[in-house]
Amino acid sequence: MSDPAPPRVFRDALVVSQDPARSVGRMDIRVELGRFTHVGTHAPTEGAEVVDAHGFALVPGFVNLHTHVAMHPLRAIADDRDLAAFLETLFAVDAHRTEADVEVGARAGIAEMLLGGTTSFLDLYYFQDAVARAVDQLGARGFLGWAVLDPEMTTQKGRPLDNAAAFIGRWKGHERVTPLVAPQGVYVCNAETWLGSRDLARRESTLVHYHLSETRKEVAEHETKTGRRPADWLDEIGFLGPHQVAAHAVWLTGGEIARLARAGVGVAHCMSSNLKLASGGVAPVVELRAAGVPVGLGTDSVASNNSLSMLREIHIAGLVQKNHRWDAGALPAQELLDLATLEGARAMGQEASLGSVEVGKRADFSLVRLDHPTLQPARPEAIVSHLAYSAADEAIDSVYVDGECVVEHRRLVRGDWETIRRDLEAVADRLWAERPR
Repeated sequence: MSDPAPPRVFRDALVVSQDPARSVGRMDIRVELGRFTHVGTHAPTEGAEVVDAHGFALVPGFVNLHTHVAMHPLRAIADDRDLAAFLETLFAVDAHRTEADVEVGARAGIAEMLLGGTTSFLDLYYFQDAVARAVDQLGARGFLGWAVLDPEMTTQKGRPLDNAAAFIGRWKGHERVTPLVAPQGVYVCNAETWLGSRDLARRESTLVHYHLSETRKEVAEHETKTGRRPADWLDEIGFLGPHQVAAHAVWLTGGEIARLARAGVGVAHCMSSNLKLASGGVAPVVELRAAGVPVGLGTDSVASNNSLSMLREIHIAGLVQKNHRWDAGALPAQELLDLATLEGARAMGQEASLGSVEVGKRADFSLVRLDHPTLQPARPEAIVSHLAYSAADEAIDSVYVDGECVVEHRRLVRGDWETIRRDLEAVADRLWAERPR
């Protein structure tokens, strides 16, 4: 366990609170023992470092609800291909990856996310111990799912479900690493694997994270094999339930949306990745939210996005929904910011501790420069719109997790970017040489 960050008071920040009233205004914020202890005027300064935050917006840390963060060396390795061809390349290269490679990729991915104001992320991969070490080193908050497949479908050593259980045992209780189980998808998991994942999660009280109905091909092939669409089938075999986050969820019927809502499943909407892989259609975000399904935003990996920027994801998710629905009022700016913060936390059952600037919550937040060109005019009534539609990652000056500064003036505090970059380059050189021609 790391030592707690010293108490700090952030004086006169433009606070985008994301509280129930969605309050925005000039406030003082006191942070102590990793939590917000004062949000309002005249914060007590006894024993605290005082930070002049007048030139900044103080914004809750973004929650990236679906990543494969360790794939950072594979950015652009399989561009301009549909999902099947993309995965063929990725699986071929992945077969050559070591745990050390995964840790190098995870450090680079986490660095990119922190610099973009993402403080929490939900991940699905293997060798998650390596990702956990990177989380621990750089100071992010990682919800890490060990990828589970049918034993005959994996290159993992040992039984994937046993590997997931062992990983959960090693990291459960860590202050910033939350381990969980992550069945890959219906195309590589049979009913036994799905139900085994469910049972493991129940025994260990963890989340379950998985891919669901990303493409029409996935849905059609599963329907041909089982006679049921994926979400219907998962419900009927007894898998669907609370404490689950399904990624993508593009090709859903109204009946499947109702099933997800009844079961208490959250959804990670990954618009950029779906667009780039030409998944077709647009995820029914409005209908999911209307049914009561908590929906957050995920970037997916840099191999399919090719970015881990949540600001970019907010922009694209909003514009596509508006255009697709012929409705400029669909997913307005405030709702988009909700998806990237509080709703992402709610999808994971973490809304009591993450996603907003409120007394008692974890002090995960960013200081965003109000003098940056992409935030002009820097007016309180415009700040939410700027975050949704125009702000650039470069406007994010400093980032805090549990009240600890992990990015200070655009520089990582707990890692050296040049070292991370050089390590990444060496791994990428070897992996790119292995890619199918």
